[in-house]
Amino acid sequence: MTATPLRVGLIGYGLAGSVFHAPLIAATDDLVLDTVVTANPERQEQARAEFPDVRVAATPEELFERADELDLIVIASPNKTHVPLATTALKAGLPVVVDKPISGTAAEARELAALADERGVLLSVFQNRRWDNDFLTLRKLIEDGALGDVWRFESRFERWRPQLKGGWRESGDPAEIGGLLYDLGSHVVDQALVLFGPVTEVYAEAVVRRDGAETDDDTFIALTHASGVRSHLYVSATTAQLGPRFRVLGSRAGFVKYGLDPQEAALRDGARPNTEAAWGIEEAELYGRLGSGESPVTGGGTAVETMPGDYPAYYAAVAAAVRGTGPNPVTALEAAEALDVLEAARRSALDKVTVTF
Repeated sequence: MTATPLRVGLIGYGLAGSVFHAPLIAATDDLVLDTVVTANPERQEQARAEFPDVRVAATPEELFERADELDLIVIASPNKTHVPLATTALKAGLPVVVDKPISGTAAEARELAALADERGVLLSVFQNRRWDNDFLTLRKLIEDGALGDVWRFESRFERWRPQLKGGWRESGDPAEIGGLLYDLGSHVVDQALVLFGPVTEVYAEAVVRRDGAETDDDTFIALTHASGVRSHLYVSATTAQLGPRFRVLGSRAGFVKYGLDPQEAALRDGARPNTEAAWGIEEAELYGRLGSGESPVTGGGTAVETMPGDYPAYYAAVAAAVRGTGPNPVTALEAAEALDVLEAARRSALDKVTVTF
C-alpha cells in the first residue's frame, strides 16, 4: 500500500516560503502542502492561486490549534521568529524544518536540538546550497582525488545591488539577525565545513558600504580548518565585477567555476522540478575547468561537466527521515557548528582579532 503523503504546514510566504519551500514541498511525492501561514492578503491570494487546494491561516497560532492534522512544520518566516516557532512546534510533537539560519546563536541551536531529541521528533535545517550543481561537482572532484590535497578553498557569493531594498534582512537591529554574514554567510560557511571539517581559527572583515545601510553588506571570512585547508569566503551585495563562485587549489590541480546554480532563477521564473525534464542542468559554456599552470580564462585546464543541481533531494530526504527510513539531511547540531563560526566571525570583525577555537 502507498502511504498517505505527509501533511505540511508552511509558516511564511515571502521569498523563502514562496520561491523555495512551497514549490519544493509540492514537488515531493511523499509531501503535500496543506496550509500556508501568512497575514499578508496579497500573499494569501498568491498561495491560493499557486496551490488551489491549500488552506491559509493568518497566524501560526491558528496552525498550531490543529497540530494533530499535520505531520511536518516548515518555518520560512523572518529570522527572529525561528526559535520561538520551532520551540512551539517541537513541544507539540511535530517534526520541523527551519530555514537557515536556524537561530541567532549556536547555543540556541543546540537547545533546539536537545528539545527535538527529548520529544523524539525531527529537526532539520534548510541548507539548500548543499545541493547546488557546482557544490555537488566540486565535492565529487575532491572525493575522487582530482585536486590532490586541497590547500585553499575560495568561495564567493557576490551580487551587485548598490541600492538598498529595505526590509528586515537589511535592518541593523540585532534582534532581526540580518546582514550578509548570517544570510549568505550561512551558505558559504556550511559548505566549507561540509567539505573540509572543523575550524580552529576565524578571521573576518565586515563592512557597511552602501549609503543608509545599517548592517554588513560586504564581508570576508578566513577559516583555518583542523585538516590544514584554508577557506577564504566572500559574501557581498556591492561587487561590481563578480569573481569565480569557486576557486579551489590543490597539490595536483585547481578547479575554477563561474556562475550560480540555475535552480533559484528557475524557481523565481515559475519553473517547477516535477515539470522540468532537465531540472538543474547547466549550459556547457558555464562548466568549470580543472587543470594546473594556466588561467582558465585563457583556455587552461579541461572543462568538467557540471552535475545537475538537486534541491528536491533535500525534501525527499526530509520525508524519509520523518518516516524513519533515512537520516536527517541537515541536523541542528551541524547548523550550530556553522553558527559557532559565524559568531566568531562577527567578533573578529568587531574586535579586529583572530578568534581561536
